[in-house]
This record gives sequence, structure tokens and C-alpha cells, in this order.
Amino acid sequence: MIIYNVTINIDDSVHDKWVNWMKTKHIDDVLATGLFHKAKMIKVLVEEEMGGTTYSIQYFTDSKQKLEDYYTYHAPRLREEGARMFGDKMLAFRTELEVLDEFFTRKN
Repeated sequence: MIIYNVTINIDDSVHDKWVNWMKTKHIDDVLATGLFHKAKMIKVLVEEEMGGTTYSIQYFTDSKQKLEDYYTYHAPRLREEGARMFGDKMLAFRTELEVLDEFFTRKN
């Protein structure tokens, strides 16, 4: 499994508008590409020196090829919308993660 992780710091002045857009439009648009089977929106619990609030948005797919297809056919358009709406009030960086194994607690 591949996780496409987008870490975003959002300025307080547009925070609520951005969260609403993420929850009601952007994440749905990414999932609508058919290349990811689920997403998680996670708040990073650390106070940033630069201010704002940081989130991790994780999109799950089953292959590196699907992630490459996303980059080629969808990412430019979807990234542009966020840049147009939030400009320099949003700072993002992206990480690709590969799940090697999962472990769970054992019930007695």
C-alpha cells in the first residue's frame, strides 16, 4: 500500500474556509479520480513557530503506478485550485510512504 501524504500549514486568517473546502470539495475531488480508495485528515498536534495550524492529509492507494497517474493527470489541476484560493496563506509539502507491514495489539 502507498500513502500519499500532504502536510499543510494553513494561516489562521483562512483556516475555517480552508477546512470547509478540504472537507466538502478537495478531498472528494482527489478521491473522485478513482486512484485512491480512502483518505484521512489529521491535525498535527504541535504549535508552529510560524503560526497557523498544520494538517496531514493522507490518501491511500494500492500501487505506485496509480500515484504516478495522479501526478500526471490530476495533480496540476487540483493543486492549482488550492493555490488560487489560498495563495501564500497555505504552505504544503508532499511525502510518499510505503506501508511495509501492520501490527495490532493482541486481545487476551
